[in-house]
Amino acid sequence: MQKQNAETTPRKSGSIVDLSQNATSNALGSSRRNVMATLHRRRFLAACAATSLMPHITSAAVEPQEVSWLTEVQTPPTQLPADAKPLHIIDRNGKPITTQEQWQQERSAIRKWWLDFLGPMPAKRDRVPKLEILEEDRDAGVLRQRVRYEVEPGITTEAYILQPLQPKATCPGVAVFHSTVNHSIRQPAGVEGKPEKAFGLKLAQRGCVTISPRNYLWPTNEKIVAQPEANRFHERHPNSTGMAKMLHDSLVAVDILCSLPNVDTTRIGSIGHSLGAKEVLYLAAFDERVKVTISSEGGVGTKFSNWNADWYLGKGIDSPKFTREQHELLALAAPQPFLLVGGDSADGDKSWPFVEAALPIYKLYDEPARLGLFNHKQGHAVPPIAEQRFYEWFDAYL
Repeated sequence: MQKQNAETTPRKSGSIVDLSQNATSNALGSSRRNVMATLHRRRFLAACAATSLMPHITSAAVEPQEVSWLTEVQTPPTQLPADAKPLHIIDRNGKPITTQEQWQQERSAIRKWWLDFLGPMPAKRDRVPKLEILEEDRDAGVLRQRVRYEVEPGITTEAYILQPLQPKATCPGVAVFHSTVNHSIRQPAGVEGKPEKAFGLKLAQRGCVTISPRNYLWPTNEKIVAQPEANRFHERHPNSTGMAKMLHDSLVAVDILCSLPNVDTTRIGSIGHSLGAKEVLYLAAFDERVKVTISSEGGVGTKFSNWNADWYLGKGIDSPKFTREQHELLALAAPQPFLLVGGDSADGDKSWPFVEAALPIYKLYDEPARLGLFNHKQGHAVPPIAEQRFYEWFDAYL
């Protein structure tokens, strides 16, 4: 998809949307109305008018209609790679977990361990940040806005917010995370890059409100500068891992998404490919607002990709003393529908033991359990069959 800079409408500096409010508050009615008065009321409300949703995402939460291929993605591969080792989630006495009550005790301990390992979050999230609208357009049949906001005190970032031009009064919301491409948030927003990875745009065209935040390794929207940006973060926060920063920034993005007046906060999803897949794995594990997740080719195992980089978990995971694995994060996400997607690159048949270990936890909540591994066997890509299944998963469960 070609760049559309000439098509966008720049906004004057200082066009600020005040979304400041308690990030966890559910009582947003009057605050949201006041917020929208500063967001160019007529134009925004026209985009939020209560008409019909675009196809496939339904206008209200209903009993899920299961994807027809759920059994397929819960079936072990015919043959596992030789180095694939079985994984288990057991209680502190080494026994299988068979009840929700038993799991809740273990869940608290697992959650605490991972958060302690990640280190302190880089900032408090006591208020939703103000948004400054930098530009907007309607060229793709949706309202697409590029915004700036403060993600840490004195540290700003950017995101794209997209929504249908004619949505229902409330819509599902999806946090969409870009992969490792220089054009960062322009990829999911459909401004630049491969169209099959424009998840934010396509979900907005299907009736969702989406936010695509920029990862902290990009000081601008045009180029990744990984090691220098990781170094800057660790200078500010020497006791935190890079994934703590990514998780914090993802949580802020969901805070913003949930503060928007036309978003149904009970129907929040997340999706990411490659780098973005890593981010949604942690977001699903630690943010219970997220109800549906798709993680594509992120490498769920700590040895599957460069999780030991300074901007992710760091060299600590190379120590023999590090004995945990990220099947525990899949279990923390239960019972929310989680689709792990691979192409036999970062994820694939080798990822099956992670799903297999978490499935018993999912089955404590729901039958059928909505956790699965889809291997398209086409490498580190998003082929048509994978893209189709992404949207079928959201159609069924969001």
